[in-house]
Amino acid sequence: MDDPPPSRRNAILALVAVVLIAVGGYFVTRVLHDASRTEDCLMRGGRNCAPLDPAFKR
Repeated sequence: MDDPPPSRRNAILALVAVVLIAVGGYFVTRVLHDASRTEDCLMRGGRNCAPLDPAFKR
């Protein structure tokens, strides 16, 4: 009698978790980088340090 092949479900779930963590880490890194650039500009005494949103209209 042959044993059934092992399920790959746990491996696929682990891969999905790793990908989600990597994507989340990338977005957190981008946000922190942008905040750091703005803070560096403010610490230098710069003006207009905040990035402008071209989609914003009054």
